[in-house]
Amino acid sequence: MSSVWTARGMPALLWATFLGFSGFAVLMPVAPLWAVHGGADEGGAGLVNGVLLLVTVLTQFTVPAMLRRFGWGPSLAVGLVLLGAPSLGLIASDSLPSVLALSAVRGVGFGILTVTGSAAVAELSDPRTRGKAVGAYGLAIAGPQVVLLPLGSWVAETVSFPVVFAVGALPLLGVPAALALGRVLDEFPEHETSRVAGGPSTARASVTLLRPMILLLGVTIAGGAVLTFGPQMVREPAVVIPALALMELMAAIFRWWIGGVADRFGAERFLAPFVLLTVLGVGAIAWAVDEQSVPVLLLGALLLGSAYGALQNLTLVISFASVTRRHIGLASSIWNVGFDLGSGIGSVAVGAIAVGYDFPTALLVTAAFALVTLPLALVRLRR
Repeated sequence: MSSVWTARGMPALLWATFLGFSGFAVLMPVAPLWAVHGGADEGGAGLVNGVLLLVTVLTQFTVPAMLRRFGWGPSLAVGLVLLGAPSLGLIASDSLPSVLALSAVRGVGFGILTVTGSAAVAELSDPRTRGKAVGAYGLAIAGPQVVLLPLGSWVAETVSFPVVFAVGALPLLGVPAALALGRVLDEFPEHETSRVAGGPSTARASVTLLRPMILLLGVTIAGGAVLTFGPQMVREPAVVIPALALMELMAAIFRWWIGGVADRFGAERFLAPFVLLTVLGVGAIAWAVDEQSVPVLLLGALLLGSAYGALQNLTLVISFASVTRRHIGLASSIWNVGFDLGSGIGSVAVGAIAVGYDFPTALLVTAAFALVTLPLALVRLRR
């Protein structure tokens, strides 16, 4: 891949990604609060992001076909519009049906953004330096979440909801960058970026992609559980806020840093250590919740956040390295489904287990699932 294409396309991709995820992150805690403001109970509020996530996953399966039919620029531009415009629509009504409908529209936009963005990274980057490119892309995703996830609800409750909804419309400003990115990608000469010879069928490529997807599930189930239920896991909810902020910060740092390291030494060799780090981090948080230990809680957040960020990068790099250029969109789709599905399972399953038992038990179950994925991290090394 010529560096000219990367230099022309990556800034547009990173800018569109940054604006898109800024709008997504700021509304994650605020949209449910807006529904409560309109009279919804906790169950109704919980549906808001549940609908968003469900529609996101369903949309992600359709994006590769959308890219082939309509092209990169129009597809990503439509995704940003569908993600950003409903935020302004929230100003009109706080009724639960209205909030749920707008969340569904945002889910379509978010599904398009996630698959298109990660596939574009693969197209723009040289396979030899893809880890670094994925790291930069990950930083554009994680940066807004570190700042806007904790600030969104505070601004909504202390300033006003419309201010947050205006920030939630930031994806609209990314449309010119999306169209510019599309022009670059549409000019690409035909090339082959795969290390895998022979052009496998779509079914065979899908099976190959299950391995990194399951490894990603192991850490996103754990991370999704902690991010969702963190404030409920301790007797003083304010105690957990620094832990969640630390986890998000470490995820951002490691998602960026591990890319260059993986380019130098190979992504495969780092899978197993970070799977074990996931288990240790969740185990420490479970113990801290049971004993109400703040230092151990912070340690667990540091360990889990590091694994959460690193495995996102590593599994995406491995997914792209496992397929031909023809299946890059498929690889992006399956990886993103794994990420969002893991986050959703982490929320639903841990909540259900905690109702029957308690949060430490629920967290230990997620740690056990992460440990079960360890053989998948080791099998390629043995080969």
